[in-house]
Amino acid sequence: MTGDINDLLTRAAEIFRKKELEPVFLQVAETSGFLWERGWAERNAGNFSINVTGLFTGQELDRISGFPCFPLYRNYPGLAGTLFLVSGSGTRMRDIAKNPREFVCFIYVGRSGNACQIIDGNPDNTASWPTSELATHMAVQQQLVQMKAPENVVLHAHVTELIALTQLPPFKSEESVNSLLWGMHPETMQVLPGGAGFIPFDIPGTENIAMATLKGFGKHKVVLWEKHGCMAVGSSLADAFDNIDILAKSAKIYFQCKSTGMEPQGLTNAQLKEIREYLQY
Repeated sequence: MTGDINDLLTRAAEIFRKKELEPVFLQVAETSGFLWERGWAERNAGNFSINVTGLFTGQELDRISGFPCFPLYRNYPGLAGTLFLVSGSGTRMRDIAKNPREFVCFIYVGRSGNACQIIDGNPDNTASWPTSELATHMAVQQQLVQMKAPENVVLHAHVTELIALTQLPPFKSEESVNSLLWGMHPETMQVLPGGAGFIPFDIPGTENIAMATLKGFGKHKVVLWEKHGCMAVGSSLADAFDNIDILAKSAKIYFQCKSTGMEPQGLTNAQLKEIREYLQY
């Protein structure tokens, strides 16, 4: 570790105050508020990671190497030298919405790719430790970097409508769930022509669900976790939220139709084909 604790706290404060991060923190506050208001982030549910490497110079990133080093779950060579803004473990979205800087931390992946520095302005905060879903975030973020994808954000939420949908026996496959979601609203296909991936239930925070989710993001921008929620990628936190929101809208339409005691008609295969042809998908 380079320098004493006061020096490290000064460096951490400089990182958190960096002016280029101001729009990012504003969006973190706004999106966290949306998640809480929608009921998609009960208690300490929900988490996110944002690749902010491009907002820092090489010299600024080199200074981070002085922070305490912690081993990662596995080796991430594709993330070597990258910096992420991550929601803190045990933090509540309603609190992040009020004061985003207090309840997040930065993770800098070292040049070896198997260890990281954790940067927080207040070492007594729970946010000093990243989300418990870090294994999944790191795996997906590495894939995004390796694919040179435009997306740099990963967002996880407990979306009520989508959890409810995956509780129903007819919707426990990728094909069936996408057929329903596309059929409820024409905008769903426009926003997510590839639909959503579907991951059978697994224990949250494990390498198993991380690897399954990684496979799902090979073709999709949103992956549904059976009976748990979903994870989305986007070019910004707002974009990732929007990708989830359109699916939740479709599921909500389905349940509202069912609440009348009638079966929703949905868009026909011919209508869906017409939409695809019009959008040139």
